[in-house]
Amino acid sequence: MVFDGIILGLIVGFLRGGLRQGLLQFSKIKLKGGWIFPLLLLLQFAIFRFQDNNQALAELSNYAFILIYIVGMVFLWMNRDLKGFPAILAGVFLNFLVMAVNGGRMPVSLQAASVLDPYYVDMLQSNTIITKHYLMDASTRLPFLGDIIPLSPPYPRNQAISIGDVIMNLGIFFYIVHLMTSSNEPTDRQDDVTDSKQPNLGEPQNL
Repeated sequence: MVFDGIILGLIVGFLRGGLRQGLLQFSKIKLKGGWIFPLLLLLQFAIFRFQDNNQALAELSNYAFILIYIVGMVFLWMNRDLKGFPAILAGVFLNFLVMAVNGGRMPVSLQAASVLDPYYVDMLQSNTIITKHYLMDASTRLPFLGDIIPLSPPYPRNQAISIGDVIMNLGIFFYIVHLMTSSNEPTDRQDDVTDSKQPNLGEPQNL
């Protein structure tokens, strides 16, 4: 669901700050350890892409996801002073917590999964394929932090999300909007200060 916060933030940012201003601000992004985030995305993509054909990778994927979350939280903590990042960190931590206490996988409630593709639901129920998610059962710990929120039309995409996803996406939204509009503040106050420092030739000046 991370892309939802990005897309919504971009839309609002462009509407408030303008296309040119928004693109200019993106060119000024400075993140501590900025290389970490794209690397983590590539690692997750590689796991999703190859785990079905590699039994060893599939069995280790749970631990890999936990490690990815830990490194990701370190990156977010490094940038915690940026607007929105504390919320992103909180959301990621909640997702990490529920996965850590459930063997490295995210529990999904059957009710929330009912809005998903029936094939995917059958796969969860049969538990024949190792994935990042598993169907919630009586042994699930901290079930309220799992994917228990179903999203369906009129929402653009059918998906099951967690409380952590919601908090994380709010943080992403606020960060992007702030980034794209931060230098769009009115400059009247600064102009007033500058004008006050200019000598008024119509009045006598102190020497």
